[in-house]
Amino acid sequence: MLPPTHQHHMWDAWDMAAEICLSQLPSLVADPNAEYQPSPFFSEQLTAFEVWLDHGSEHKKPPEQLPIVLQVLLSQCHRFRALVLLGRFLDMGPWAVDLALSVGIFPYVLKLLQTTTPELRQILVFIWTKILALDKSCQVDLVKDGGHAYFIRFLDSMEAYPEQRAMAAFVLAVIVDGHRRGQEACIEAGLIHVCLKHLQGSMPNDAQTEPLFLQWLCLCLGKLWEDFTEAQTIGRRADAPAIYVPLLSEPQPEVRASAVFSLGTLLDIGFDSCRDGVEGDEECDDDEKIRAEISIIRSLLTVVSDGSPLVRAEVAVALARFAFGHKQHLKSIAAAYSKPQSNSLLGSLPSLAHIKTTGSGSIVSSQIGPLTRVGNEAVVRDGRVSTSSPLANAGLMHGSPLSDDSSQHSDSGILNDGVSNGVVNHMRPKPLDSAIYSQCVLAMCTLAKDPSPRIATLGRRVLSIIGIEQVVTKPVMSMGNTSRPGDPTTAAPTPSLAGLVRSSSWFDMNGGHLPLKFRTPPVSPPRQSFLPGMRRVCSLEFRPHLINSPDSGLADPLLGSGDPSAVSERSLLPPSTIYNWSCGHFSKPLLTAADDTEEILARREEREKFALEHIAKCQRSSVSKLNNPIACWDTRFEKGTKTALLQPFSPIVVAADENERIKIWNYEEATLLNSFDNHDFPDKGISKLCLVNELDVSLLLVASCNGNIRIWKDYDQKDKQKLVTAFSSIQGHKPGVRCSNAVVDWQQQSGYLYASGEVSSIMLWDLEKEQQMVNPIPSSSDCSISALSASQVHGGQLAAGFVDGSVRLYDVRTPDMLVCSTRPHTQQVERVVGISFQPGLDPAKIVSASQAGDIQFLDIRNHKDAYLTIDAHRGSLSALAVHRHAPIIASGSAKQLIKVFSLEGEQLGTIRYHHPSFMAQKIGSVNCLTFHPYQVLLAAGSADACVSIHS
Repeated sequence: MLPPTHQHHMWDAWDMAAEICLSQLPSLVADPNAEYQPSPFFSEQLTAFEVWLDHGSEHKKPPEQLPIVLQVLLSQCHRFRALVLLGRFLDMGPWAVDLALSVGIFPYVLKLLQTTTPELRQILVFIWTKILALDKSCQVDLVKDGGHAYFIRFLDSMEAYPEQRAMAAFVLAVIVDGHRRGQEACIEAGLIHVCLKHLQGSMPNDAQTEPLFLQWLCLCLGKLWEDFTEAQTIGRRADAPAIYVPLLSEPQPEVRASAVFSLGTLLDIGFDSCRDGVEGDEECDDDEKIRAEISIIRSLLTVVSDGSPLVRAEVAVALARFAFGHKQHLKSIAAAYSKPQSNSLLGSLPSLAHIKTTGSGSIVSSQIGPLTRVGNEAVVRDGRVSTSSPLANAGLMHGSPLSDDSSQHSDSGILNDGVSNGVVNHMRPKPLDSAIYSQCVLAMCTLAKDPSPRIATLGRRVLSIIGIEQVVTKPVMSMGNTSRPGDPTTAAPTPSLAGLVRSSSWFDMNGGHLPLKFRTPPVSPPRQSFLPGMRRVCSLEFRPHLINSPDSGLADPLLGSGDPSAVSERSLLPPSTIYNWSCGHFSKPLLTAADDTEEILARREEREKFALEHIAKCQRSSVSKLNNPIACWDTRFEKGTKTALLQPFSPIVVAADENERIKIWNYEEATLLNSFDNHDFPDKGISKLCLVNELDVSLLLVASCNGNIRIWKDYDQKDKQKLVTAFSSIQGHKPGVRCSNAVVDWQQQSGYLYASGEVSSIMLWDLEKEQQMVNPIPSSSDCSISALSASQVHGGQLAAGFVDGSVRLYDVRTPDMLVCSTRPHTQQVERVVGISFQPGLDPAKIVSASQAGDIQFLDIRNHKDAYLTIDAHRGSLSALAVHRHAPIIASGSAKQLIKVFSLEGEQLGTIRYHHPSFMAQKIGSVNCLTFHPYQVLLAAGSADACVSIHS
């Protein structure tokens, strides 16, 4: 029953409006020249709505003017103002869009797409962006009414701002997403050429190009030709693969990931359901298609080791598509490498490593014999899904929660048309050059060992498509909580697909196509301040976990017990995630700034002030002996403490051991705050711990000996640590090189990470872009680097010590990067163990210590020789620390001794034992020394697992 409406106070407004009109009658009758005053009713209602917008919210009573605002859209003179206010309302959140749709906004804004008024275009595009971010199903009516043409014209107009044109590209992407009628209509309207034209026009790295615009041009094209042969053909003929090449080196990870997604969907894998009549036509452009595929794969192989997990996830998805189309050829290559007796390819990886280096396909063909065209009659993995297969355990298949609606085209019958009895009826692909296949297999193996658990899982899925079984003995680490296998909290070993892309910390696909609130990182460049603060160091800001299972990386629906043989081929393909993730941007408020910026700035200012005061104190300090132990912590590390760091603004020490177990301890309260494993791979060994963004909510950067970098947030909260990003800083960039002693350092001012291993160069990463800088720094030495130190005062400068005792100073801002070189250590064991810039602003003063026990003070630009030498420890020096601001250095030896020196070489003190209250327990060999950045505090970690802190 409808509620009674005769008492509604809107009638009062109506009475008043009628009164105002009628009260004018007498004067109009009396004076024929008198002017009728139009009713102010609409403009007053709009004003009332505007007042509500200024003060209302989701939790207050909804605005009762909303239905009237829709009526106002019919009146031309108030239309613009009404649309602007409506846009502000829709921007308040999905609840507002929902409310407007339920009041009946849809037919009004659909009708308005037929107007040609230029000033309405921007606000209409905004309103449609908001509607489609909530409800994708409007795509059908939009195409029926020819609305797509309106957005294509807007996308192509140069007058609009790039951010607004990005919205038009988003609307068009939703129109074609899994909607064949929409795809066909947009092709007829020439959308492919419009998008490619603007992608081409933005090159190279044009500062004017809005990254959001590039990102949505790519995503729009990717959705347009996804599983649609006709569009793929047009794209290939328009040279799309070549146009995309420069986009793969764009500075924003989101743009690179979208470009990879779009290239991946351009690979035809035979799932187009409207394809029956095109067999003959296909044969003629087979060669063109093969050329395009080769060029796409070559492009994808360049970003397999991209710094962003967002990008590598899309590479894995694209390689899976390629593996589907070329399963047989890849299987025969893979079979030659994975020896029959070993059921894990990872074991035989060294034999894979030499493919790339030879650069030709000759070895491959010699091992396999000529590649014949094998028909593609593979039922899922040749009809057998073995039980050791990760795919078999995780019956992925019922309407697969992994496939968001973009990859389940329910309206085109893909799953039925293309597949009969599990055999895909698409044409047999012709073999490509065998070298390409071997490089693909190598890339898949690289992804299967990716430092990010999610990508490694994707990589293993791709390998299983080409029949390589990965027997994963340990559970894949879930991001939410990680504990030792022995700990009582550890959940039962999870199937090896645990924490697949579906894991809630990355994308919560539960909400159907409800877009999710992600805090998309700002794309604008960071402000330079004295101590630059929050650099946008990671492309993924995760939401809190939404799944309440103890192992929050697991999604229960994945583990159904479906019958594997009934699996449709399609659902073996891992779904892409960049599209859904990017859509989330538009369901967030776009017109208002985030509330927390003031809070962030206030904290940063407070910390800057603290830092500056303490820096001044350090510089003036008359240095003590540092032999007052204020805390001693038995970390219980089995292999002793390998590396440690002191947090600048709280009494916290972070330590790690050789097994990459990380523990965080509050030394004032003597309490353990958190402990977790950096990863679950068998290859262990830690290189360094660094703090990123120390003036803000700091992130913990953990560098492993093999060059893998993992960055954690909330690491000091019990079981709340989350992996923000992970990448390989060395491997994957030098094929065939297995590094076991990488050296790494982080430089906050420049946002650069420097890494070197058993290679003749120093890799340079821009963490803000999550990208390797184009040219590594040539180390100009045949020896490997054993110590690396980035200046914390001069961005772009770093010093390196080598195993042959030489020292070099580099500056990445200069053309040839090497500033100068010298060899101060000439004793028998000349390996440089520690190196650091001296405190103060002099960019060329360096302290270097060798294993032989000598510490050399260099003014490297002015003198080749050291101006001061200290013989600190005979033949057993194991650690060196130089304070960032106070005139003090410390060295440790394998003979359980720490010495403290001034910059003039005077020995200030010796630390031999712990405090008597610690039962005069001797410290073991000193493994690491580290100073507090802003106070005169020294932390020492030793081989017997103790960490002691001295003031």
